[in-house]
Amino acid sequence: MSDSASEMTSDAGQEAPTGAVIVGIVPGEPSRVLKEAARYAKLLGAPLLVVNVDVTRFVTYEDPDGYVHSAPIDLNVATGESELAIVRAEASALLDGRGVDWSIRQLVGDPALAMKHLAEEVDARLLVVGTRKRGFGESIREFFTGSVAARLAHRQTRPILVVPIGEIVPDDEDIVWE
Repeated sequence: MSDSASEMTSDAGQEAPTGAVIVGIVPGEPSRVLKEAARYAKLLGAPLLVVNVDVTRFVTYEDPDGYVHSAPIDLNVATGESELAIVRAEASALLDGRGVDWSIRQLVGDPALAMKHLAEEVDARLLVVGTRKRGFGESIREFFTGSVAARLAHRQTRPILVVPIGEIVPDDEDIVWE
């Protein structure tokens, strides 16, 4: 696995769900992204793997048995665990009791590379991501890192579902991120 993306934590004792639909989620993500991913998982008869990527950590090395050792970029930052807890609670509130076989996993590093490697590991049937929100901060982030959806589309062969979120830009307007 690449030094830039790998698994950090997952549901205790659960094996990676083969043939899963993988959905990338951040805390506060509009529920539409997770709902669409769950809908496609049901349609495909596949388990749903909810993924949160901790971009504040990077892979230091990986043991031969696959265990990943990571370190924070900033030693004073411990956001990954709290983000995973938020994503787990949001997913649980939306998915529990809805007939969807789901699990959650946290990856570290670059979101596109982390999701790509996980998709290869579990032989994913579909990758689901939301569009980014409008805003200056998001524009700067995307300028430096690029769109996760676009980077996934160019770095692997699995189908990708990009779920629109936020404001829709009318056809007669240029896409300028405020």
